[in-house]
Amino acid sequence: MAHETIYQALCIQGRGELRRELARALRTGHARRRPHRQAASRQPRFSHPIVMISERPAQSNDRAVPGHWEGNLIIGKDGASAIGTQVERATRYVMLVHLPGVRGAEDVSTALQTTVQILPRHLTKSLTWDQGSEMAAHHAFTVATGIAVYFCDPISPWQRGSNENINGLLRQYFPTCIGGGGVRDRVGRP
Repeated sequence: MAHETIYQALCIQGRGELRRELARALRTGHARRRPHRQAASRQPRFSHPIVMISERPAQSNDRAVPGHWEGNLIIGKDGASAIGTQVERATRYVMLVHLPGVRGAEDVSTALQTTVQILPRHLTKSLTWDQGSEMAAHHAFTVATGIAVYFCDPISPWQRGSNENINGLLRQYFPTCIGGGGVRDRVGRP
């Protein structure tokens, strides 16, 4: 049975008080699933060619060698705030990137550059990100830092599983600190 079928069964079958209990038990607190956009409706966002996750070095896939990172952008309620998250794949070390007010591609690139400067060189091998427009300046980031950037396939958050888990925990445990109420990731999921 697919995970989507299980979620649909939980969300559809509950009625009345049972539905409210189910919603409270779910990490997001929402009883209704939102459909995701289709990959065919996506527009190209990058002026430089992107390197896909399938071309990422094998050493980053087995999590044995530290220095390979996963990243994403979390947008606060009503788009009022944003935080970049980076998770190191081997150690699960988390770094939060402060983005005060603006979150354009150049702003994200500059903030990421500032954040990774504190790391020793042997801990900065690669960064895997989704195909969000906030990484349109990925080439400038790579030139400035020497860190290769790899991109996940469209609508494939499981390819950055550690980062998605951390983002979910941040949304669950700090809902009022990030965006003053509820937090959505870049694609608008609760």
